[in-house]
Amino acid sequence: MGKKFTLVLNNEYRDSVFLMRINELVEKADGVTRAAVMMGTEANKDLMKEAGLYTEEASKAGPNDLVIVIEGEDEDLVKKALEYAKKLVYKTEKEEKETAQSYLSIRSAVSFESDIDLVLISTPGEYAYREAMRALLLNKHVMVFSSNVPLEKEKVLKNYAKTKNLLVMGPDAGTAIIGSVGLGFFNVVKEGPVGVVGAAGTGIQVVTSLLDLAGTGITAAIGTGSNDVKEDIGGITLKTGINMLSSHPKTKAITIISKPPSEKIVNETVDVLSKINKPAVMNFIGFKGKDISNTIKFADTLEDAARISFNFTNRGEFKLPEWTSETEVKEAKDKLTSKQYYIRGLFSGGTICYETQYIMSKKGIKAYSNSPLDKDYEIGGFDSSRKDTVIDMGAEEFVRGIPHPMIDFRFRKERLLKEVEDKEVAVILFDIVLGYGANMNPASEMADAIKKARSLNDKVSFVASVIGTENDPQGLKTQVEQLKDVGVFVYPSSTRATQVALEIAKR
Repeated sequence: MGKKFTLVLNNEYRDSVFLMRINELVEKADGVTRAAVMMGTEANKDLMKEAGLYTEEASKAGPNDLVIVIEGEDEDLVKKALEYAKKLVYKTEKEEKETAQSYLSIRSAVSFESDIDLVLISTPGEYAYREAMRALLLNKHVMVFSSNVPLEKEKVLKNYAKTKNLLVMGPDAGTAIIGSVGLGFFNVVKEGPVGVVGAAGTGIQVVTSLLDLAGTGITAAIGTGSNDVKEDIGGITLKTGINMLSSHPKTKAITIISKPPSEKIVNETVDVLSKINKPAVMNFIGFKGKDISNTIKFADTLEDAARISFNFTNRGEFKLPEWTSETEVKEAKDKLTSKQYYIRGLFSGGTICYETQYIMSKKGIKAYSNSPLDKDYEIGGFDSSRKDTVIDMGAEEFVRGIPHPMIDFRFRKERLLKEVEDKEVAVILFDIVLGYGANMNPASEMADAIKKARSLNDKVSFVASVIGTENDPQGLKTQVEQLKDVGVFVYPSSTRATQVALEIAKR
């Protein structure tokens, strides 16, 4: 264990997205083994304890205090990193203040900015309910980015919002695009005729990016939060979102994205869609529903959802970029040894992890996972892989005290190098998610690890889906080229990437 140093900045609240970015930069500084940059809430202190980064100074911090804990072997370098972290906090805060007006409360913001109609809540979970209710009382729509809001409080918020025909996106809503403005993790998507409602943030990013790449776009993307489609909540935001999009004049078709809810919620969703005069596609991944009519259809995969949505609203052909040739895939199959047969999936998005397992199951293949389709195949995220294994690296066990894997690639890179040592592995399958909120050069992160991996095992194939658009800040073309340069087979669709991985590994 290295030496740990702590800095507490009193009464310096910052939201979680801001702190994730600072954490990522600090951990790349010289001499830093690990770092935690977070608010001093009790929940965050528990995360520090689990990560082995809890200190006496951190224990004294209050929920509005910003805590920076850095671990490293060289005391001088760690101290420099601590100063670097402090400068980043104030430098970035200063930049944000120069471009945005600050207010002390939601009420004061609304009183000065009368045209505000949506409030984004990104406070520690224990305060999110109070702030969200204040916004609803002021007749504002709400997006709750915060996690750790009890289910019963989410239900109270959503039932109250329903009486006022307001949206409560979340809690734990990571993605939304409203009025061409992105919130949370999002891609820069063209405006177009498709309205999206989803309980899966990464799923929203996949489908909206595919629509953009195919030449169309969206009117809005409403993230409900994953709990919304549970029977305890009853799909309140899902149904409100559908009804709002149904009355939106520019929305010509509606797309629903979620992991499978209960049959009751599916039936209720169908009932809502049957009462509106717009075509709709439902992608409850892996749910085998029968089309209700020519205008209410079930999609099997995320790519299918994008294709059906496109066909509802466009006359042309749904066509995606082709970055990898069939010849390259054939050569990859030919070079495998007879022992190489298994797929190892390393995903930042839980939805993509789920879809991958579903596509594999259609071929009769069950995969081990920390988020399995079959509970008999459940393993811990940090457990060693067995046969075919796919890991959701955005699961709670991986993000305690560190940034989301769309930002921080350390665990994926470590796991990738471990996986290629297994001589029975044929394919490493992974996703790269672009857009705002994500790592600004994710392909470079993975390319470095893949170069090292090839020195350990030059017969393994690497297959990736890159989720993004040409207008994303990372540059889609640049990201694809970096991966192609190290021999990765790259696809714009997570669906297609999984299909190719199966084609290679299972011949």
